[in-house]
Amino acid sequence: MSNERTSHWDNIYGTKTDEQVSWFQERPEPSLTLLALAGATQSSAIIDIGAGASHLVDALLADGFDDISVLDISRTALETDRGRVGQAAAKVAWICADVTDWKPDRGYDIWHDRAAFHFLTAPADQAAYAANLGRALKPGGHAIIGTFAPDGPEKCSGLPIVRHDAGSIGAVLGGEFQLVDSRRHEHRTPWDSVQHFQFSTFRRSV
Repeated sequence: MSNERTSHWDNIYGTKTDEQVSWFQERPEPSLTLLALAGATQSSAIIDIGAGASHLVDALLADGFDDISVLDISRTALETDRGRVGQAAAKVAWICADVTDWKPDRGYDIWHDRAAFHFLTAPADQAAYAANLGRALKPGGHAIIGTFAPDGPEKCSGLPIVRHDAGSIGAVLGGEFQLVDSRRHEHRTPWDSVQHFQFSTFRRSV
């Protein structure tokens, strides 16, 4: 499955600019607001899961964050990011991996995921994601997970997705993760349509 996912996303990012995909944001909100609410400081260890060609890394670098990791299954997407941020790319840990079979080798204060989790339609993949989140996130750390809301689209980039609310995500993560914030977000695509998202923030208690 990882090879199929890799090919799909390499093709997307190899044939479209970051401004030509529906999920493009010039300024990544509500992600930046939620990072602040989670207590992120410039020294916080932050990992952006399924980043694609997101501009979150640009914003964090501009704000002086110095412990940023970016994970995506598509090497093409990561190379796009590296080229866009220029010399600052040397300050970032770039991880090319499928989050479901990745092996975290360090701990993070904040796990951020805007629209990666909802592509995991198989319960086994969802469980693998949750297990890796548990391995990677420090006790007391925060997981910010954005997905299409229950009234959001049923597909993205030609792929089926699973729409979520805070309850369905919490059920996958398990009891050691406590919900601390949940909010809706209306994302306006580059062609001016609206997609309904939800963002849920969980704190790991142990």
